[in-house]
Amino acid sequence: MSTATDSQQPTQSHYRICPLCEACCGLEVQTRSGQVIAIRGAEQDVFSQGYLCPKGVSLKDLHEDPDRLRQPMIKRDGQFVEATWDEALAEVERRLLPIIQAQGGDAVAAVVGNPSAHKVSLLSYFPRVVKALGTRNVFSASTLDQMPKQLSSGLMHGHWLSIPVPDIERCDWLLMLGANPAVSNGSLWTVPDYRGKAKAMRARGGRIIVVDPRRSETAQAADEHLPIKPGGDVFLLLGLVHTLFDEALVKPGRLAEHLNGLEALREAVKPYAPERMAAGCGISAATMRRLASELAAAEHAAVYGRIGTCTQRFGTLNSWLIDALNILTGHLDAPGGMMFPKAAAFAVNTLGKPGSGRGIVTGRRKSRVSGAPEVFGELPITLLAEEIETAGPGQVRALICLAANPVLSAPNGPRIARALDSLEFMLSMDIYLNETSRHADVILPGLSPLEDLHYDVAFPQLSFRNHARFSPPVFDRQAGQPEEWETLLRLAAMIEGRDWRGDMALLDDAAIAADVARLAGEHAAMVLQALKPLRGPERLVDLALRSGPYGDRFGLNPEGLTLDKVRAAPGGIDLGALQPRIPEVLRTPSGRIELAPELLLADLAAVDGALQRPADELLVIGRRDVRSGNSWMHNLPILAKGPERCTLLIHPADAAARGLSDGAQASLRNCFSELTVSVRISDEMMPGVVSLPHGWGHNLEGARLSLAAERPGANLNALLDDATRDPLSGNAVLSGVAVELCAI
Repeated sequence: MSTATDSQQPTQSHYRICPLCEACCGLEVQTRSGQVIAIRGAEQDVFSQGYLCPKGVSLKDLHEDPDRLRQPMIKRDGQFVEATWDEALAEVERRLLPIIQAQGGDAVAAVVGNPSAHKVSLLSYFPRVVKALGTRNVFSASTLDQMPKQLSSGLMHGHWLSIPVPDIERCDWLLMLGANPAVSNGSLWTVPDYRGKAKAMRARGGRIIVVDPRRSETAQAADEHLPIKPGGDVFLLLGLVHTLFDEALVKPGRLAEHLNGLEALREAVKPYAPERMAAGCGISAATMRRLASELAAAEHAAVYGRIGTCTQRFGTLNSWLIDALNILTGHLDAPGGMMFPKAAAFAVNTLGKPGSGRGIVTGRRKSRVSGAPEVFGELPITLLAEEIETAGPGQVRALICLAANPVLSAPNGPRIARALDSLEFMLSMDIYLNETSRHADVILPGLSPLEDLHYDVAFPQLSFRNHARFSPPVFDRQAGQPEEWETLLRLAAMIEGRDWRGDMALLDDAAIAADVARLAGEHAAMVLQALKPLRGPERLVDLALRSGPYGDRFGLNPEGLTLDKVRAAPGGIDLGALQPRIPEVLRTPSGRIELAPELLLADLAAVDGALQRPADELLVIGRRDVRSGNSWMHNLPILAKGPERCTLLIHPADAAARGLSDGAQASLRNCFSELTVSVRISDEMMPGVVSLPHGWGHNLEGARLSLAAERPGANLNALLDDATRDPLSGNAVLSGVAVELCAI
């Protein structure tokens, strides 16, 4: 409760980078007497320039949420009780280490959720825990939304995060498939205020075409919307690539000397003429040929696809063909096209010898039960339940879950929940007692984002403009609360049998010594000395900045970046528009773009069998909302207020055929489950397709998300088959699933 004395205290203003979505906007957080009184967009931010969406404002609700965990929890006799940090870590040691000692590291699985990508502590230090375990059972949210793009980029360009993004500020023709950046602010494309940039693009004569089964928020503001059958993107993309060859529109320009596989690709797409592909995607051959012609003729053009193109059986083929379209028309690595960011820190494609490298390897091991190949060091998250359930050597008997909620976010959540209950031990690191962490034996809470420093590791590698930004904590941690990186270092030491209770400075020094040795070699001692007196992630960030492409190289380039220089610029440092990077960015063994990887060509054999689907199927897809990026956001008042968002969108004709009225309750079902949904009739949907958002279902016993439970919604993932995935990347199939719908 505020008092008159509080109101007389001075207001303080803090610069903060928002950690709640990929836009990574700069915020101005105003506080008084230790309380947040206002959050607005930071006008001085060199990247977002004052833009703000509702998620940024919700940081106040998140920080103050009474449901947010602030003390460790231990489950005693089936009930969670608060514990000290020493008690909780001792319980982890007592329960976890005997499992590892008796059954080996593979008996422990690690699951990582996407909030970890927004925290340098989690992203940089949790891999140390995984390495200490030596487990091959690593799962993450990447196989729910983006692994196809990472795999295709790795095969073509040599690294998992060499992902080109639209250079929207110089683009004049943009084709988007399965993407809704008006809501997401980009996905694998960090682009705050997409709406403003798209408006400016159209004002200068640019043209935007959106391909999506739904006339989304992005499509509504575009020049053209093309409805597509869910799962039909591969047919559209093959038709477009075929047309480029068929009509002599292939003009890679300066990329020609950097390509391998042009003729192999030409031969591979010969069977996929638009006239044959039209039935599979619902887009006419004439339209496909027009799009290909427009793409080839445009001076500054880009083709961009996102989550809707990845969450399909042919997700990796889609991701590959999108890049192929840009390459064949000379729009990859060209201003106004699809370009590679050059991040100031942590980007592997800026380190080592430029222009060639080891490339990537997949399938170094396979999952124990289904034999699915490892990709980027991970197994498909849809295999988690079977690895727990299935007895035998290597069976998962313990789990460490980091900021993840697979019971709601992954297909067949009920099966995952049952499997979690059968574990011998489960540790969650989470800020909430949610649908997944309720199964844990110990929960270690993270910091409020406002109590933590922030430097983005991944998203500058995907940004529409190069930059470097850092923000310190707004508030001090509560007494006794360790930093997250400290907890992770203690866990790693515990697993390795070292003294985890000892001096944190010694653990920290040992951790960074290996990183410095790898980067600096014989100069390691000098570099370590230069990094003093920084600790933890600040020291990692300084190391990455100084050794990065704009860095001071520890004195060799005195004008270059250091953490001190970035910290001294509260709105960050602008490093300029994206610039051409081929061949420097490539890390393939050949030093060329691999246009026709054998793994992808082989998967084309499965396309013909998928061309025909029953015409009368009703297919369900997901959707995003600007106020609903992750399931826990449903517990924040400023995001939860307003109309109900977990509704089933349905075309008027489909509703009429089933006797459904707007607002009615209906049964949505298939052979896996049955959901009760609230109907919203909308001509946004193409006939034969319904849409229900992911991440809902907050009615499970034991979770403590009190506001979310008031409007729990229906869990779409309960209808999805955990055995159906893109076999190349392991990504789950979340779109285009057949369902039945009827009135209740």
